This record gives sequence, structure tokens and C-alpha cells, in this order.
Amino acid sequence: MNYYIAYCGLNCETCEARLATIKNDDELRDKVAKKWSKLNGVEITAKMINCVGCRMEGVKTPFCDTMCSIRQCAKAKNLETCGFCAKMADCQKVNEILKNNTDALRRLKDQSGQ
Repeated sequence: MNYYIAYCGLNCETCEARLATIKNDDELRDKVAKKWSKLNGVEITAKMINCVGCRMEGVKTPFCDTMCSIRQCAKAKNLETCGFCAKMADCQKVNEILKNNTDALRRLKDQSGQ
């Protein structure tokens, strides 16, 4: 089981927030904060860009830690990823990610053996 695969199938191993955290790279944190602020229409500061991965023990971005409904749902159901959920195909939460990211869907299927 690859623990860098997030509950939704995104690859935390290549996430710029994780890379900034493990490299302690403040320039990358600033770049990510600006990019994510623009994408999400909210202010995200460089101090918020600290994460070791969605399913890994340790620090998370505020969104990933407490606001991600996908992560909260999968944890509540005690699932390794959404790929193990019988309702994944009809789930509006995870399908917001999967409809635009075929790699995430493939990773979830690979992880769960589907």
C-alpha cells in the first residue's frame, strides 16, 4: 500500500506542499500559497503550507487536516482510500477530483485491486 496516495487518489509524494515541507523550502511555500490562493479564491499564507501527506502521520495543511470532506469521510469509514468504498462511483465528493484526474482514479483502482 502506497501511503503517499491520498484518500481521493491524488499523489501526495509529488504535491508541492509536501515537497516544500520535507525540503523546508520557504520559497516553494510562498509559491504554493500564492498559486492556491488564486485557485481557491481565499487567502492562503506560506505558513499554512506544511504537510507530509494526507494519510501520513504528521503535519497537514489546514484544508487537508480539518476541511477536506473526502478525507474526513474516508477516515470516518476507516477506509484506506476511497477506492475501497462501495459508493465511490456515485460519490459527489470524490468525483469532483476524479472527473478531472484520470490518474487519481487509476491510483484508487490500483490500490483497491479493482
